[in-house]
Amino acid sequence: MSHIVIDETKCKACYLCINECPKKLIKVSDKVNKLGAHVVEFNDPEHVCLGCAMCATRCPDMAITEVYKG
Repeated sequence: MSHIVIDETKCKACYLCINECPKKLIKVSDKVNKLGAHVVEFNDPEHVCLGCAMCATRCPDMAITEVYKG
């Protein structure tokens, strides 16, 4: 089972990761970071994350880390 961790302090709210996720598990959050941006959040209640890391690869600020738990 995989999931991602989003560093909200690095997220600049470009939202590029949202379009990269093939399972559409990333969405805009209600949380605002110190930059005043609505950061993204990972929502995977059914544990369907593929662990593809496309979101992490696409993030220009390296705010996303993919974690694999077997």
